[in-house]
Amino acid sequence: MPSSPSPEKPAKPRSLLRSSLLTGSMTMISRVLGLVRDIVLASVLGAGGAMDAFAIAQKIPNFFRRLFAEGAFSQAFIPVLSEYREKGTHAAVKELVDKVAGCLGSILLLVTVIGVVGAVGFAYIFGYGYADEPEKFSLLTDLVRITFPYLMLISLTGFAGAILNSYDRFAIPAVTPVFLNIFMIAAALLVADFFPNPAYALAWSIVVAGIFSLLFQLPFLRQIHLLPSPKLDWSHPGVKRILVLMAPALFGVSVSQLNLLLDSIIATMLGDGAVSWLFYSDRLVELPLGVFGVAIATVIMPGLSRLSAAQSGEKFSQMLDWAIRFVVLIALPATLALIILAEPILYTLFYHGKMESSDILMSSYSLKAYALGLFAFMLIKVLVPGYFARQDMKSPVRIGIIAMFANMLMKPVVVIPLVILWGMGHVGLAFTTAMAAYVNVWLLYRGLRRAGVYTPAAQWPQIWLRYGAANLMMVAVLAVFLLLWNGWHEWSVLERVLRLAIICAIGFATYLLMLFAVGVRLRDFKAQQ
Repeated sequence: MPSSPSPEKPAKPRSLLRSSLLTGSMTMISRVLGLVRDIVLASVLGAGGAMDAFAIAQKIPNFFRRLFAEGAFSQAFIPVLSEYREKGTHAAVKELVDKVAGCLGSILLLVTVIGVVGAVGFAYIFGYGYADEPEKFSLLTDLVRITFPYLMLISLTGFAGAILNSYDRFAIPAVTPVFLNIFMIAAALLVADFFPNPAYALAWSIVVAGIFSLLFQLPFLRQIHLLPSPKLDWSHPGVKRILVLMAPALFGVSVSQLNLLLDSIIATMLGDGAVSWLFYSDRLVELPLGVFGVAIATVIMPGLSRLSAAQSGEKFSQMLDWAIRFVVLIALPATLALIILAEPILYTLFYHGKMESSDILMSSYSLKAYALGLFAFMLIKVLVPGYFARQDMKSPVRIGIIAMFANMLMKPVVVIPLVILWGMGHVGLAFTTAMAAYVNVWLLYRGLRRAGVYTPAAQWPQIWLRYGAANLMMVAVLAVFLLLWNGWHEWSVLERVLRLAIICAIGFATYLLMLFAVGVRLRDFKAQQ
C-alpha cells in the first residue's frame, strides 16, 4: 500500500454524541416508517398464510446480505479502508474502492442468479414446514424468486454506505432504508389490489426500493470523489487483505445465520401464525436496536479503526467505554418498557384488519422473550467493533460459535416443553435467542478485558446506581398505569393510541427527571471521535 501522506486535511474532531444522535435520528425516521409498514402489513396480511410466506421470503435475501455485505464484508472492509485513508493517498483509496466494487459485484451477481434459478430449493430449505402445503409453498417460491435480486442491490448499497460512514457521512446511509418502507407502504395501499395476492405487490416493492436506494447514494460518493468504477482484480493487495480478513468473519457470520435459519425452519413447523408472531415481536425489538444500537456501532467503527491504526490505545478504550455507557442508558429502560407494555403496544399498533386478539396475545409472549435480550443485542453491536477495528476477526467468530452452540443446546430444553404444555414453541425460540446473546456478550467483554484494549472507567459503580434508580422509578410508574388501564382490546384505535402515548410520555419523562435528580448530565456523554 502506498505510504505517502494523504493530501486531505485532518478532519475536525466530531462529537460522538452528536454523530450518534444524527445517525440515530435518521434511522429513527426509517424505523418509524418501518413501524407504519408493519402496521399496514398486519392490516393487509394479518398473521399466518400469506404473511408467513412473505416473512420467510424476505428473510432469504437478508440472510445472504448479512453474509456478504453487512456482516463479513463490512467488518473486513471498513478497517482496511480506514487504514488506506489514514496512511495512504486518495488515489490509493479510490483504487481500492474500484477493485472491491468489481470483486464484490461479481460475487453478488453470481449468487443472485443462483438464487433466482434455484428459488424452489431455497424455499424448501427456509420454509421446510410448508413443503406439505402446496398453495403456501408455491407462494413462497414465487416470492423468493421475486425478492432475491434485492440481495445484490442492498449489498451494493451497504458497500456505498460503508464508504460514506468511513468519511463521517453518517446521515445518508442511515436515511436510505426509508425508501424500502415508503415503497412497501405504497405497494400495500395503492397497488396490492391489482395482484392475485397482496404479498406479490410487497415483494416487487422490495426490489424497486433496492434499485432506488443504490442510486440515491451514488451522488454522495461522487461528492467525495469515490464513485466506484468497478474493476475485477483479485490480486490487488487491499482486496486480498479484505479476503483474508473476511474468511474467519464469513465463517462466524455463517454460524450465526445458520442459527437464525434453524429458528426459521423450526418456526415453520409450529403451525400457522408462529412465523408471523415472531416477525411482529422481532420488529418491535428491532426499533430501539436499530435506532440506537446500530447507530452507535456505525459511529464508533470508523473511529475505532483510525485509533487502532494510529495505535492510540487509551483513546480506543475510552471510545468503547463511552459506547457501552450510552447503550446502558438506552437499553435498560427500553428493555423494561417493552416487557411491561408488550400487550398495550401490540394492541395499539396491530389490532386491526386481519389481526385477531389471539395473535396479539401470542405475539406479546414472544415480544417479552425477545425484549429480555435487547440489552445484550445492543451490547454486541458495540463490543464487536472493538475486535474488528483491530482487524481481529477470529475472536468474535470463536465466541459466536460458542454462543450458537449454547443456543442450540437450550432449544430442545426450552422449546419442546413449551410446545407440549402450552403450544407456544415460538416463545422458546425467542427466549433461547435472547439468552444466547448474553453468553456472546460476556465472552466478548471478557476477551476485550484480557487483551488489554478495554479498561472500564472508574465511575461504573456510580453509573449503575444512578441508572438503576432511574429505571426502578420508571418501572413503578408504568406498572401503576398498566394496573389502572387494562381494557386495551375493548378500546377504539384512537383511544389506544392516546393512552399509550400518555403512558410512554410520562414513563420517559420520569426516567429523564430521575436521571437528572441523581446527577446525570448531558455533558457526561460528550466525547470526540
